[in-house]
Amino acid sequence: MTRIIEFYFFALKVAIALLLAGMVVLVFGNVVLRYAFNTGITYSEELSRIFFIWLTFLGAVVAMREHGHLGVDSLLRRLPPLGARIAVLIGQMMMLWATWLMISGSWTQTLINLHVAAPATGISMGFFYGAGLAFGIPAFLIILSDAFGVATGRIDVTTAVLVRETEEQAAGEDHAEPSLATPITKS
Repeated sequence: MTRIIEFYFFALKVAIALLLAGMVVLVFGNVVLRYAFNTGITYSEELSRIFFIWLTFLGAVVAMREHGHLGVDSLLRRLPPLGARIAVLIGQMMMLWATWLMISGSWTQTLINLHVAAPATGISMGFFYGAGLAFGIPAFLIILSDAFGVATGRIDVTTAVLVRETEEQAAGEDHAEPSLATPITKS
């Protein structure tokens, strides 16, 4: 099961890189065509916008798995272990609820817009709104897994890295020596 999950997130990272490359080619190519040849790619702006939306939502899933989103855990550090566990579980439940709202809203919008074509490309607008589902479902499962780990004691909230307080901290951890705080690991 771990191999399947690892392959899934590797495939997400490849898809993100391909979407970014596609955006660069479309936008840069369109600029060159407009200035050099007084023409352009009609669907460039619309397709690059769709690529950007998918890139953002897929990137959010990868960041969620790696606990790379920014947050503040100063309150958790001041609470006793039981209080910290309860606070984390309350936060996880609120995130599950918000993610469920995202999933249900995206599903509704996908169904409503399934037969609506985008103006320039003709791509179904359901594909546009489906990016919310591509984020919501894995995010829900990641949050549920973390909540289960905290509830069962598999994840110790006093030592686990649940959020990053600054972007510099996240960047510095890639090059710094391992700290005393242990990241959440999946087993």
